[in-house]
Amino acid sequence: MDKTYIEAYKSLGLNIAFYRRKKNLTQLQLAELIDIDRSHMSAIELGKIGVSLDVIFRICETLDITPSELFLFR
Repeated sequence: MDKTYIEAYKSLGLNIAFYRRKKNLTQLQLAELIDIDRSHMSAIELGKIGVSLDVIFRICETLDITPSELFLFR
């Protein structure tokens, strides 16, 4: 993971967690819906790892949001 973007990874993770909670899903439920391991979902939400576009798109589909909403950091 590129340390240059660590704050962006953390912001992305916070947004994923925000929209996940808004849909009343646990990390495990979201992970199962997008076909990744719960520990991977946790690492994404904590901003510890980067995430591929296919996973981003599956997250957005599952949470009924657009990628632009996901990347609108507060």
